[in-house]
Amino acid sequence: MSLVDAAQRGRHLLVVDDDDRIRELLKEYLTRAGFRVTAAPGGQSARKLIESLDFDLAVFDVMMPGEDGFSLTRWLREQRGPSGKTPVLMLTARGEAEDRIEGLRTGADDYLPKPFEPEELLLRIEAILRRASDRPNPGQSLSLGRCAFDADRGELTCDGEPVRLTEAEVALLRHLARTPHEPVDRLELARGTVDPSGRAVDVQVTRLRRKIEDDPKAPRYLQTVRGVGYRLAPD
Repeated sequence: MSLVDAAQRGRHLLVVDDDDRIRELLKEYLTRAGFRVTAAPGGQSARKLIESLDFDLAVFDVMMPGEDGFSLTRWLREQRGPSGKTPVLMLTARGEAEDRIEGLRTGADDYLPKPFEPEELLLRIEAILRRASDRPNPGQSLSLGRCAFDADRGELTCDGEPVRLTEAEVALLRHLARTPHEPVDRLELARGTVDPSGRAVDVQVTRLRRKIEDDPKAPRYLQTVRGVGYRLAPD
């Protein structure tokens, strides 16, 4: 079994799955890996936990009776404060590309189809937490028209108001912010994401443009570099 980095030990995870056996197995496995784990059987109990506790990452099963994982993720992303920024890894028996894209659209950071190897789940959790804690050069803040991205804090503001970003979106902007005005290969940006082909990156770029650009169809700041990838062009 892969060992969790020392910096990750003690992180608090929320596991939500209606299957009692899978839920308990995941709780036991992740606890042995060094995490604090709280488990819930469905969306209603998960909401109560999220409202009362802080989590470093949530693992949601998609196919649950009552509220499914997509709806639960949408609700989480609407929350203000640290809870709304909690990274989400989605688990589902549906592995089609359309479902993965739907998961990303709701604000999930990664997507793992069932059945899966527990070690792969652990590696994906580690990768998400590393991205979440990644910090570029301190004090690096970029002006994007009416918006500003503080790369050190991983915060985007537009017209002085905070804009919620998923951890995957923060990681993407930070990566581009390391070399402003320089194109970054699409597959490099996709490395370690839910879809190494780059489709997940394309979805995140589309969502970010809606948040940053005055006209997302004619982007000024998050530009496409044909045949290469993307470029961040701050003022």
